[in-house]
Amino acid sequence: MALKRGLSSVRVLSNRSSGSRLPIAILVFFSVLAPLVYFVGRGLYISDQNSIQSDFSKQNVDWRERLALQSIKNLFTKEVVDFVTTSTADLGPLNLDSFRKGNLSASWKVVGVETSVQDNAISKSNQKATDLKQETSQDKEGKFLDDDHSHDTPAKILRRQLRDNRREKWATELVKQDEKVTLKLENAAIERSKAVDSSVLGKYNLWRRENENVNSDSTVRLMRDQIIMAKVYVSIAKSKNKLDLQQELQIRLKEIQQALGESTADSGLPHSASEKIKEMGKVLSKAREQLFDCKLVTGKLRAMLQTSEEQVRRLKKQSMFLSQLAAKTIPYSIHCLSLRLTIQYYLLPQEKRKFPRSENLENPNLYHYALFSDNVLAASVVVNSTIMNAKDPSKHVFHLVTNKLNFGAMNMWFLLNPPGKATIHVENVDEFKWLNSSYSPVLRQLETASMKEYYFKADHPTVSGSSNMKYRNPKYLSMLNHLRFYLPQVYPNLDKILFLDDDIVVQKDLTGLWSVDLHGKVNGAVETCGQSFHRFDKYLNFSNHHISQNFDPNACGWAYGMNMFDLKVWKKKDITGIYHKWQNMNEDRALWKLGTLPPGLITFYGLTHPLEKSWHVLGLGYNPSVDKKEIEHAAVIHYNGNMKPWLDLAMTKYRPYWTKYVKYDHHYLRSCNLSE
Repeated sequence: MALKRGLSSVRVLSNRSSGSRLPIAILVFFSVLAPLVYFVGRGLYISDQNSIQSDFSKQNVDWRERLALQSIKNLFTKEVVDFVTTSTADLGPLNLDSFRKGNLSASWKVVGVETSVQDNAISKSNQKATDLKQETSQDKEGKFLDDDHSHDTPAKILRRQLRDNRREKWATELVKQDEKVTLKLENAAIERSKAVDSSVLGKYNLWRRENENVNSDSTVRLMRDQIIMAKVYVSIAKSKNKLDLQQELQIRLKEIQQALGESTADSGLPHSASEKIKEMGKVLSKAREQLFDCKLVTGKLRAMLQTSEEQVRRLKKQSMFLSQLAAKTIPYSIHCLSLRLTIQYYLLPQEKRKFPRSENLENPNLYHYALFSDNVLAASVVVNSTIMNAKDPSKHVFHLVTNKLNFGAMNMWFLLNPPGKATIHVENVDEFKWLNSSYSPVLRQLETASMKEYYFKADHPTVSGSSNMKYRNPKYLSMLNHLRFYLPQVYPNLDKILFLDDDIVVQKDLTGLWSVDLHGKVNGAVETCGQSFHRFDKYLNFSNHHISQNFDPNACGWAYGMNMFDLKVWKKKDITGIYHKWQNMNEDRALWKLGTLPPGLITFYGLTHPLEKSWHVLGLGYNPSVDKKEIEHAAVIHYNGNMKPWLDLAMTKYRPYWTKYVKYDHHYLRSCNLSE
């Protein structure tokens, strides 16, 4: 640029004055060209000096290397020297430049030391010089050493062999590592596969995704939605006098209802269902175009919803009634057993109808049981389980009371199947002449018109408490259920008696109960106050002042089903009189609903001694989560609730505790199709 400016200046001057060209040329030479000549020459001189210094340093380094090699040869063998030389051949000489270029590993680098720009420049120039030297030597030889090693020196051959050995060793180690990793992954996959349920194998395959839900009901739900909307549009079409559309909707509605039938899954639909859905879709689209009114459709759907809810409530009520009926009635097979045994009993001569050891019936030193039942099979299980688990069966006496319909069957069963050395006696409650309506308030109440209406007109809207079906249990009409309040009258010569329900199973010897000190109480029973629904306020009406003034709503309830009664204290406390008093006060069922537990809680209030819970475990007739250990360690297990063990409603996991005491191979049971 300076030269150009100088020339432009010369041109200007030449234009101005041609006579002064020579002095101007001399001036330009000394001002521009002379410095250029000086700097070029200076650069060439420095380059020569650098090359001389480089050759000198190289000669110096070669001299040092020769001296070091000579010293090493005197200390080590040739093989060791060749190995060291080969190992350092890839890294180059161990000097400061090697550290700066990072040829060594990170552990050799000096932390905190930065390489200057000048050192970088020197290292780069040295590297270029080395590369140029190698290329020059290769050009002189006329070939590269990539493939042809015929003229290699022994040292190079040794280095190449060592490199090949190292590479082979590394490759072998990598293969071993890969094998270890593969083996580890395979073992992990095997462990994971053990946790997969074999019953669903294949479900995770991609081709099975569409078939995961075998019982899909998406089409069924679509058809039900179409039926609902069709009914809505039929009603709207009728109100708007669209008779043709109404008729078409009714035809399609009937077709799709027939196609749907009772199906609950898509697999149960006929092949023509898809065509019916398409046809219904077309008609619904047509109806939507002509009749759709958001407010009107919403009103129709709301009305249908209310109607459906009312139907659900009615069906739930009906279902509750049917479940109560199924739970409280005697199955056909047991009824068959009772009829066959009754016929056989009345064919027996009078002298063969008596049980042995009748002298034990009033012996106060023996263990007496009271069992009131109209179920032959259930009573047999109670007696069999008690005798089989008793240490000395000869000391046990069973007092059975039944009604006149089952009196012959009960006698005949135990005549055919005597309880070993134990004593048994069967009585008919209808032969207790003292138990009449003038003496028993509950018997008088059962004969009233209001009680008959309560039972037989349960759906009447004026009947109090008609919504609660469980209080209309047919057993409440039987005096067998209320006979437990008249034990001293039934057995006047006994001091203690153990009352047992017919839905229990005895699993241990019960003789220890007669030695339990009741501390002056009348009733020995297991308390059931572990949960709130077993408190007094769940059985009694505490809004009535007679109840609220005399009883604690949080008092613990106790279980009927296995109760030790001290009949001496009973007579002193006049327990039967207390029961009659409260029963008369509850004639309008204002104090409690029907049943025997509420009047029992009132009658024995403050007169009940709590027994250990292991004597009596309850809930096997309604609670599916009773602890198995409690059941196995219990002396008596109780199937209280609707799911009695002799019914199809029974819970399967509890039924074996009862069935193992049933003689299913008995010819009477086989003839009535009674089986496990």
